[in-house]
Amino acid sequence: MIEKRAFAPGCALMLYKPLLAKRVHKTVNELLGEMELYSVCCRHEPGPQELTEIINICPGCDKRFRNNYPNTTSISLWEILAESGDFKFPDYHGRRMAIHDACPTRDQDRVHNAIRSLLKKMNITVTESKKTRTKSVCCGDSFYGLIPLEDMKELMRKRAQEMPEEEVVVYCVSCVNSMLIGGRKPRYLVDLLFGEDTTPTLVEPGEYHEALDKIIGT
Repeated sequence: MIEKRAFAPGCALMLYKPLLAKRVHKTVNELLGEMELYSVCCRHEPGPQELTEIINICPGCDKRFRNNYPNTTSISLWEILAESGDFKFPDYHGRRMAIHDACPTRDQDRVHNAIRSLLKKMNITVTESKKTRTKSVCCGDSFYGLIPLEDMKELMRKRAQEMPEEEVVVYCVSCVNSMLIGGRKPRYLVDLLFGEDTTPTLVEPGEYHEALDKIIGT
């Protein structure tokens, strides 16, 4: 039995748009009641002694809080909002967008379904790529540090060009950068939900991962 809930914005969102992370936390509190902002990185063993359901945004957080720790379970913000009757969705007037599904939730149909429900509620017309949902492939970022940088960027370009629309919905900040490097226009799902443009300031993989590692290490 779940004893409490907490909201985890994830390190990547805190790096990308910390003010947006606070805005999402405020919205979650309004929808579900007051809960703490859980800032312990999912790569470090979390400390909850009570059984805690972590509401997450990051696909990596979703996977780690779900699988790695005995006192945490995980549910995505997307599932919460898909079931909410109180969230005010913006209207994108039928704009056509592709979608790239993130690696850590590749086997999670609950996440795929919730995200597509949100896009429908926002009046976004989704064009699926051939490699989608459980058949999705990595955007290329997971190979950072494992292969030469230019080889990694080539994987990013290859994956981005498989997208059937210029605008591509992503729900991982690393995928934002990959799609941008690959020549597409990424639309980060949190930005879409809150009516903001997707405007990363750290795009080059080396700079991005160096800054992200500093947050992860704190």
